[in-house]
Amino acid sequence: MHTTTLPALLLTLGLAAAPAAALAQATVVQTPYQHPKALFDIYLDHPAKMGAALYWLRSFVNPLLEAPYSFFNDDMNVIVVLHGTELVTVARKNETKYEDVVQRMRYYADHGVKFKVCGLALRDFGYTPADMQPFVEVTPSAMTELVHWQNQGYGLITPVVMDKKLSIEEIR
Repeated sequence: MHTTTLPALLLTLGLAAAPAAALAQATVVQTPYQHPKALFDIYLDHPAKMGAALYWLRSFVNPLLEAPYSFFNDDMNVIVVLHGTELVTVARKNETKYEDVVQRMRYYADHGVKFKVCGLALRDFGYTPADMQPFVEVTPSAMTELVHWQNQGYGLITPVVMDKKLSIEEIR
């Protein structure tokens, strides 16, 4: 019968490198992003979810505004199309109710992000263009707007906002 030593057995099983692997960490990369063209399609079932949807926009825009990219408004083309219940958040009469999300949208509008509202949905909700925040553009239809910008080379991003059932601490 052949006897194998423990180090030889560990090497055979690939376990000898385990302590070194435990010390390894992820590699941070700086992808060389170039003048992005992004189109956010936002269609939510409750206006309270708009804050969470804006985190998707934040995750796209903020890293590009900071070093090493330091893009300016002219370096990025970002469009947000609203056509669900969230469009009530940009109605001027609701500004106090949705103050936090309106301020965040204003911030991004000041950085060149265009916010567009579906004209069909606008009428369905009983609003007119005069009812909207001044940073909003009203388009004929969200669907035709989405296709138009995709045909211009914009990448489509559709935020998914789920009901949060567990805290980060509970799932970590």
